Formats: sequence, C-alpha cells, structure tokens
Amino acid sequence: MKRSVLLACVAAAAYGCGSAPPPVPVHGPTNPAAPTPDGPRYHASVVELLPEREPQYRALHADVWPEVLARIRASNIRDYRIYRVELGGRIYLFSTFAYVGQDFDQDMAAMAADPTTRDRWWPITDACQRRIPGTPDGQQWLPLEQVMHIP
Repeated sequence: MKRSVLLACVAAAAYGCGSAPPPVPVHGPTNPAAPTPDGPRYHASVVELLPEREPQYRALHADVWPEVLARIRASNIRDYRIYRVELGGRIYLFSTFAYVGQDFDQDMAAMAADPTTRDRWWPITDACQRRIPGTPDGQQWLPLEQVMHIP
C-alpha cells in the first residue's frame, strides 16, 4: 500500500498536479548531499509507456541487442533495471542504474553518439514512450530525485 501511494505521488508530481512549490531536498545520514567519491552513483527516471506499444517494448527488452548492451557497459552503467507500473490508468516505466565512471556527461554523450543506439535502438524504444511534462530538453526520461539511500 505505501509503495502504491509513493508511486502515485511521483506520477502526480510529474504531471504538475497540485499547487505546491517544488520540494526542497533534505539531506542527512541516509540521504547524503553528494555521492561518495569511491562508490557508484545511482540514477532513477520515469517515462510513460504507450499501452499499444507495450508488447513491442517488452520483446525488445527481453533480448536487448548485443551492440546496445556493449555501449551501456562502455558508458559505465551497471545494475540497470526497468520496472513497470500502472497508475491512474497510465503505464509508467521506472529505471534505475548505478554509474561507476568518472565523467557522467561524457559517458552519456558517448552513448548518444553511438550509431546503433542513436539511429536504431532509441527511435524504436522512444516511439513506445511518451515523455512526461517537465522532462528536460534533450532527454526522454524524467530524472527522479533520490530521497534515501541505505548502502
């Protein structure tokens, strides 16, 4: 029950529901202001999945192309997961991964420049999704703010 309420709040916030100002991050022992310099940095994001494209999206991700997997690994992404949830009649995908490199922007630029990812994989997967309002320009998935981490 608590998990459902949390996901519903995330979806509502992503769609701009309500009139509350943006939240102010609160940092403490289980939500540090900065990642530890020696450990991985964790990322999470969300996008809407178009119901009519769900079978295609699932089939693609049941057997991701070797070139795409190699690029993800070369871009220092580990423990990459995508979860599905239905909230308020819409389907959302939540992704999480650990970044183990030293220059996140450079590694993401290398992924975006990869011909297989850019010209073949993303056009297919992006067509299965709807960007959530508030997603930064140039991104498909809306980044999520971490509010707790217990290693």
